[in-house]
Amino acid sequence: MSSITVQFVGSGDAFGSGGRFQSCVLLRGAGDDVMVDCGASSVVAMKRAGLDPSQIGCVLLTHLHGDHFGGLPFLILDGQFSRRTMTLRIAGPPGVRERILAAMEVFFPGSSTIVQRFDIEFIELQERAPAVIGSATVTPYAVEHASGATANALRVEYGGKVIACSGDTEWSEGLVDAARGADLFICEAYFFEKKIKYHLDYQTLRSQMPRLESKRMILTHMSDDMLGRTADAEIECAQDGMVVTL
Repeated sequence: MSSITVQFVGSGDAFGSGGRFQSCVLLRGAGDDVMVDCGASSVVAMKRAGLDPSQIGCVLLTHLHGDHFGGLPFLILDGQFSRRTMTLRIAGPPGVRERILAAMEVFFPGSSTIVQRFDIEFIELQERAPAVIGSATVTPYAVEHASGATANALRVEYGGKVIACSGDTEWSEGLVDAARGADLFICEAYFFEKKIKYHLDYQTLRSQMPRLESKRMILTHMSDDMLGRTADAEIECAQDGMVVTL
């Protein structure tokens, strides 16, 4: 079985804590390149890393907040101006198509109605129903995060490996099922111990570790508070540009 790579193109929170780019994880090595989340800064982050946005075959969205999907208007327009021809598949919660087209109109009026040089397919993910999206099979598990639509942890099968992503959420039982047996579980840890609604803190996550049966875990989406305490964490922490081989 050939290896795949998981690249943290962006590992930051909504506010760029620590100077990090917003959420964007790239899976490569097994057919189409697959992006998990596409925060507003993602096209900038990709180009700084020497990556070609036109090579992204599909984008899988955990939820519809700007730091997780706001880069898509820019990704789509970049493809238009760079003469992209490959179909772009975008999968997310119900309502994903309408939210992205609305964002395009806010940022660039008229951009959602122009004739595209490439096809865009929108796929609505349904709770715990596996969906084949390009080279990946993705299964969503509902979690607790208010974003105007369902928020999901995603379990992604790609190249014979399983990568689970929490998205943003307070502790939720869906995380247990999404992470079970995963080769890698990418999980947010927004604060070290402070508890707020709709987000995870490190200490809560650490207490639930016996139930999270993934082979490896990496923390992401960290605030300044959590970034200042990474030396105290017993779980690996992501950095922008970090590449993991599975």
